[in-house]
Amino acid sequence: MDSGGLELALVFLSAAVLAVPLFKRFGFGAILAYLATGVLLGPHELAVVHDPERVLAASEIGVVMLLFVIGLELSLPRLQVMRKPIFLMGGLQVLLCGLALGGLALLAGLPWRAALVVGLGLALSSTAVGLQLLAERKELAAEHGRTAFAILLFQDLVAIPLLAAIPLLGKAKSAGLGSGEVLQAVALIAAMVFGGRYLLRHLFRVIARTDLPEVFTGAALLVVLGSAWVMEHAGLSAGLGAFLAGVLLAESEYRHELEAQIKPFEGLLLGLFFMAVGMGIDVKRIIDEPLLIAGGVATLLAVKSVLLFAIGLRPGRLQPRNAWLLAGVLALGGEFAFVVFAEAGKARLLDVATRDRLTAMVGLSMALTPVLLMLAGKLLPEKRATETREYDAIREDRQPQVLIAGFGRFGQIVARLLRAQGIPFIAIDPDIEQVNLSRQIGTDQIYYGDPTRLALLRSAGAAQIKVFVVAINGVEASLRMVRLVRKHYPQARVFARARDRRHAWQLVDLGAQVLRETFLSSLEMGRDVLMALGMPRAQADDRAQRFRAWDESLLEQQRLLQDDEDALLQATRDARRELDGLFEADADEIAAASAQMREA
Repeated sequence: MDSGGLELALVFLSAAVLAVPLFKRFGFGAILAYLATGVLLGPHELAVVHDPERVLAASEIGVVMLLFVIGLELSLPRLQVMRKPIFLMGGLQVLLCGLALGGLALLAGLPWRAALVVGLGLALSSTAVGLQLLAERKELAAEHGRTAFAILLFQDLVAIPLLAAIPLLGKAKSAGLGSGEVLQAVALIAAMVFGGRYLLRHLFRVIARTDLPEVFTGAALLVVLGSAWVMEHAGLSAGLGAFLAGVLLAESEYRHELEAQIKPFEGLLLGLFFMAVGMGIDVKRIIDEPLLIAGGVATLLAVKSVLLFAIGLRPGRLQPRNAWLLAGVLALGGEFAFVVFAEAGKARLLDVATRDRLTAMVGLSMALTPVLLMLAGKLLPEKRATETREYDAIREDRQPQVLIAGFGRFGQIVARLLRAQGIPFIAIDPDIEQVNLSRQIGTDQIYYGDPTRLALLRSAGAAQIKVFVVAINGVEASLRMVRLVRKHYPQARVFARARDRRHAWQLVDLGAQVLRETFLSSLEMGRDVLMALGMPRAQADDRAQRFRAWDESLLEQQRLLQDDEDALLQATRDARRELDGLFEADADEIAAASAQMREA
């Protein structure tokens, strides 16, 4: 069967519908499902697709779109901030891994030119697999995720001169970039950065006015593929062009809409890309030379893992666990290696057998990485920082008037207001990371510990506390804290954050004064919406205050019925009807006054 459009669609749909759910059920990721499906349906097994090169060429658009979406998450200022990890850590990774793997290739008997190309080709990691794994594990924003992205970006940059240098190393007719082409490439990048920064926004502003979603989708695809074509035409990486376009649009008002339009295409084509990689793995050669191929894969993963771990620890300043995760994401070979080895074969630097072995090693490393990373996650579970002591020792000379239990966003705002008034307070939080972070920025009134423990409250001077602010996240922990305070310190007032109405009822029953965490902010926004619609500020303030009084009265009525579900449901229905008529009297009065004015 030729790999025509219909067959390619069937191959992809079979992977998406059958393989991906099956692999996910057994705890494996979608990438491994696509790779396994590609191996099975490729020319070396069932031969459903005879020409995987065509599939790979078409599916590389998925990698281009992935880089565009990543560019949307960045911006020029943020990219400037990242220049140190990009060039320092990326440069170290490519240099050290290239030298180590090239040295091993030299020992294996390859000439120095071929060993250099092999070392640098194997030093590159898969952008598509690495970023997709980080996205699946929700680790793109983690420390090792950001470091991995910086290294991958440098690898994409360094792959360009490497491909240009291969014909020179092979003593073939140079197909690399001449001086004129280099200037042309620089001019194109400058034109894209400076011109695109203004033209792209104007383009999307005009298209948005058409109010046609399909036109906006077409424009998004045009920008991605057009920028990729421009860079490729200049002899640079197509992915680099798409990435730059994403960066230029990262601060625009169309960023989220563009991401939503591109995401479906990106996901579909990336899946096809991984299948194409699987189709290129020659299972017959692996069976014929199992020890050689397995040894090569193990050596590749081991060398890159050790060096990446060291780079992550020292220049990267990562924790050991994060450094190992960085190594797990980037130790594999990359899609650029297929191109590098193909070009090296054309330049007669590598014979066909060596090229096929290297391609199989890279493909297997990409297939094994999701499994190895999953095992690493289980062997290196995330450990929350804990203290050997039960709680922090609290200075006896402190005489706080307020104790804040829980120092998240809610508790911090209360603390800042108290600090501005010069009112002494003390805060206790059970999250050691939150405590350490708060102390780093100068909050020395916070202590680590469980505020629901009576011994800790006593050591904090709870007997002299006038007000307890309970801002703990958990509902049960919040209720436990209020019960403890009301029992042992009945003279103090208790203000507690409520997550919802039922939580508020329980807190009120315990004698706490309750503030629903989103009620006042939502009420204030509702007032602003009324003003935006033309209502005078005084009237909007009055409406918001009357609604607040009505809702607080309703909260008390419902609290008395909380144990009777039927009565509570009926009261809620009655309240909805009452709400519909809450301001009808005002409307009647306004209409009557207007009529009197017209008669006068």
